[in-house]
Amino acid sequence: FKNKKILVTGATGSIGFELVKQLIHMNCKTIRAFGNDENGLFELSKLLGKNSEKNLQLPKMMQLRKLRFFLGDIRDYNRCLEICRDVDYVVHAAALKHVAICEYNPFEAVKTNVIGTENMIKASLSNNIKKFLLISTDKVVSPTNVMGSSKLQAEKITISANEIAGNHQTVFSCVRFGNILGSRGSVVPTFINLLENNQDIYLTDKNMKRFVMTINNSVELIIKCLRLMKGSE
Repeated sequence: FKNKKILVTGATGSIGFELVKQLIHMNCKTIRAFGNDENGLFELSKLLGKNSEKNLQLPKMMQLRKLRFFLGDIRDYNRCLEICRDVDYVVHAAALKHVAICEYNPFEAVKTNVIGTENMIKASLSNNIKKFLLISTDKVVSPTNVMGSSKLQAEKITISANEIAGNHQTVFSCVRFGNILGSRGSVVPTFINLLENNQDIYLTDKNMKRFVMTINNSVELIIKCLRLMKGSE
């Protein structure tokens, strides 16, 4: 990662934030944190800049920490083109991930998870990015809901991008995660809330299988994949 410029989409999410935080210590040239949550980016800048000099203005802090905070949406192709310019690696973590919300808003899930991924792929090809890694989910396996189906489609177009790359040097791969313990929207905060209010912990189905990992596990996996990926994995 030395002297590499790395773009992280969905940087205000649990995985994106932790990845950015760890990349700071890897001697990257710059790290671009991209998201559509203005307040989330502001909070991210405060958290990542808290060890810098006191009262340091945002531009100075970004220069010192080699961080760049980009506001925008992966649904906007022109914005994707802009943020991918002069980047080496893209970690595409931006997605709509809540099953129930996606089920009730299917067109929005497709716009973000499928069309947004397509925009990032095209922008990466246009800018000759070296590596593009899609963050996916175990729910793409035999999907029964909109979220899983849309992420499966995102995987398929990411892998297929290796075939249409032509003379471009960009390689495309995917990595799947299980349930990230302690992440925003995960089951752990729900369990804690139930316990604090003296309520029973409940499960959707006692026969349901859950695949879990920590945020640190997930970031280690991303970093390992970026090192090993050759394209189409």
